[in-house]
Amino acid sequence: MVTLHGEILTLLAVLLFLVTLVLVIWQPRGLSIGVSALGGAIVALAIGVDQLANVVTVWGIVWNATITFVAVIIISLILDRIGFFEWAALHVLGFARGSALRAFVYLLILGAIVASVFANDGAALILTPIVYQQTRVLGFDRRRALPFVMAAGFIADTTSLPLVVSNLVNIVTANIFHIGFLTYASRMAPIDVVSFLASLGVLLIYYRRSLPRSYDPTSLETPKSALRDIQLFRLGWVVLVALLAGYLLSEPFHFPVSVPASVAALIFLLAASRSSALSSRMVLREAPWRIVVFSVGMYLVVYGLFNAGLTVYLSHGLADASHHGVLATALVGGFGSGILSAIMNNMPTTLIGALSIKGAHLAGISHNIAVYALVVGADIGPKFTPIGSLATLLWLHVLDTKGIKITWGQYFRQGIILAAPVLAITLIALAGWVTLLH
Repeated sequence: MVTLHGEILTLLAVLLFLVTLVLVIWQPRGLSIGVSALGGAIVALAIGVDQLANVVTVWGIVWNATITFVAVIIISLILDRIGFFEWAALHVLGFARGSALRAFVYLLILGAIVASVFANDGAALILTPIVYQQTRVLGFDRRRALPFVMAAGFIADTTSLPLVVSNLVNIVTANIFHIGFLTYASRMAPIDVVSFLASLGVLLIYYRRSLPRSYDPTSLETPKSALRDIQLFRLGWVVLVALLAGYLLSEPFHFPVSVPASVAALIFLLAASRSSALSSRMVLREAPWRIVVFSVGMYLVVYGLFNAGLTVYLSHGLADASHHGVLATALVGGFGSGILSAIMNNMPTTLIGALSIKGAHLAGISHNIAVYALVVGADIGPKFTPIGSLATLLWLHVLDTKGIKITWGQYFRQGIILAAPVLAITLIALAGWVTLLH
């Protein structure tokens, strides 16, 4: 193979990344994101942007995150099929006792809990249709239902900070920087509370005039009526408790979080295979296997940018910011990853950001702030634009099937107004909290 000059290599790496990203986001003729990313990786290897050795490196980065993500989504799909999330939503609406404002706040709390345990994708894609369905049952028209639907999608990302498993971004970052489950939670769980409160505040301000005053709670079904398999529902609680215990033990006993997640998913799948309420084969078919191919393929394409030296500029920016203190590092790192996520999607941004942090050679508190700011930016920043995360694109598709059409222009205007202050407030809280712990 002919060795390419550095300038040509850089240009090819950038062009290949852009073409691959366009195909991933556009998905022409239903082209799978996995196929697009894998095709980009093969081209990268063929033209010399990547080397075969990078495949091993990238797999070492993404395997734990990818397996954990797939396992958590499988658990979420089973719980959804047996009515677990609908049961929870009906309880929440019942607790609100006819107050639409209380129902709005309670549903946001439910969304934050679901995002924490079942990842942001599960919260956005599973909870949103349930919320929409229940608001229609309550007699809300499209205008009055829209705040509940939009808030459900927004809160799924902005409150996906607290646990390693709450977002694929979190898992990848924790894996790259060798952060244990408990260590991560001790840093980010309090920050997630701040992000939730900030999100609640901006959502109430933005949608306060669109919210109805009240609704008739007697029009709701009983929560128990939503359950399709009582025995599997009870087993679900056991599985979730065991899963949490496995996560908590993963750091002191030095095993990856993918181990308890995989075991829990396997046990739940075996139990579900005996249920008449769902099909285990259907759940497996609907599992996000394409994410496995996408993770390896897209990260190989992104690694080509690193090989071409483009992350050097980001490393210099982080190093310069660190000279101006903790807050500057948090804001530059967080808004940097947030803006990049909004432009190029948060998954490639995560790897680019991690490589840039390593290249900046930061130490001590500056390094810690930069790592966690990367997570905050890549979790919240995608809400700026519709292409910021794959979950948002899928979420918009789900809304479209329900007759709720949100144009990219409408989303962008709302995204900037809602997400920017939440990101700023969360990053300021991060700087203060990490400084206090250091």
